Amino acid sequence: MRELKIQPIRNGTVIDHIGNGLALEVLKIIGVQNLDRDSTVSVALHVRSGKLGWKDIVKVENMELVPRKVNAIALIAPTATISIIRDFKVREKRPVDLPDRIAGVLTCPNGNCISNQAEPIESEFEVHRRRPVVLRCIYCERLVDDFLHHLS
Repeated sequence: MRELKIQPIRNGTVIDHIGNGLALEVLKIIGVQNLDRDSTVSVALHVRSGKLGWKDIVKVENMELVPRKVNAIALIAPTATISIIRDFKVREKRPVDLPDRIAGVLTCPNGNCISNQAEPIESEFEVHRRRPVVLRCIYCERLVDDFLHHLS
């Protein structure tokens, strides 16, 4: 059997253990269209995994994720792990962790919520339930469990 190998990256981020079929959503979250042209992006879809059965993987050169992007990834891919690569070596590896409050990552689905008006505030949600994840808007108390359609 022939295998296709993905090139190692010198510096950057590897997002592994993404739920099967969600890598393209992760690419949207990290803003791949705004990356430097010299940054290679590798995506592996439908990879066999002992932990998940099937998973996706995203590797991005010359980028480290800011906490807001990690929070957004945690919402759609709670089993993901993030590895920071420096000089071709994993320098840090951690699972994504959903904080108790998330600000500026989602828009509230309630069109009448003050966070959707012309007020100088950003959306903010608290974790209502962790498995499966359900968030509650701190302004209007609307519950949200469909994150893909409400990512900012």
